[in-house]
Amino acid sequence: MAVSGQQRRPVVVLYERIADAIHDGTYPPGSTLPSEPRLAVELGVSRPALREALLLLQEDGLLSVRRGVGRTVNASPPRRGYEQIQPLEELLGAGRALRVRPLLRTVEEPTDFTTQHLLAPAGAELLFWESVLTGDGAAALSQEWAAAEETLRRYHPDFAEALRSAPQAAGSMVAVLAAASRGTALTAHSQISATLLGRCRGEQLGRPADTPAVLVTQVIRVDGTPILAAKHMLPTGAPALPVLQSN
Repeated sequence: MAVSGQQRRPVVVLYERIADAIHDGTYPPGSTLPSEPRLAVELGVSRPALREALLLLQEDGLLSVRRGVGRTVNASPPRRGYEQIQPLEELLGAGRALRVRPLLRTVEEPTDFTTQHLLAPAGAELLFWESVLTGDGAAALSQEWAAAEETLRRYHPDFAEALRSAPQAAGSMVAVLAAASRGTALTAHSQISATLLGRCRGEQLGRPADTPAVLVTQVIRVDGTPILAAKHMLPTGAPALPVLQSN
């Protein structure tokens, strides 16, 4: 969901107007939204901006598209605030931030993951950070990629500058993004799945390869454009991740 700020970007403002209308019952669960042309007129916005906001609402689980019907409000839309754009070291710290131990700070070419989630063009150079989050012991492994430099300069120059100024930052890349986003509205989307650590990640966390773990994949956007993608691996015994989602 959006991070508050003084400058509200048009698509994010539009997203929040529609989300508020869903949550206050203007568009109740199960109802069908007006057609795009009609909704654009009602809201006084352009159709491209509306279409982008509607896509974000679909990604966040508030809307579904039904063939021959249109966009409908989901029966149990997620509560506002489900996506917390907050550094993982703070979310897992239970009142005090975990320590972030950098393992790798480098530049990578696009992979299948970054091509899919960051829309990285072939030949791009993407900043990659890998870190272990520690408390009393190794708690989690975090892998974070920033979008290509050209994309960052266009959509979030403050984040681009912050990354250049802190190549060996002790915190996570999300922490750098949060600090650089005063007045910039962000949206995020996450997926959570169950997996096993595997040999390499197990060695990094000092745990057996067959240790069960939760894998959190997160993409953070500005105006619908992805600027950061991350994978967070939380093995059994890691602090609980506070996920705010209600039916």
